[in-house]
Amino acid sequence: MPEIPLSVSQIPSPHEIVPMLIGSTVEAIERELVLQTLARCHGNRTHAARVLGLSVRTMRNKIRQYATDGTDVPGRG
Repeated sequence: MPEIPLSVSQIPSPHEIVPMLIGSTVEAIERELVLQTLARCHGNRTHAARVLGLSVRTMRNKIRQYATDGTDVPGRG
């Protein structure tokens, strides 16, 4: 399934994003960003790591920790 890019009009501005994040921990925001990127990359961990600027090893370690914590991690469909 090909990735569908967002149009510029669909991307919220920083002024819209920051208020939504206030009150959340950096860890929670990072987790959500990793999980949503994985979902958008259809579970492709290498592609998601590249999009986020992470090493594949770091991505693998984060996913392992999330799964250990009981989080549902998107996988290949």
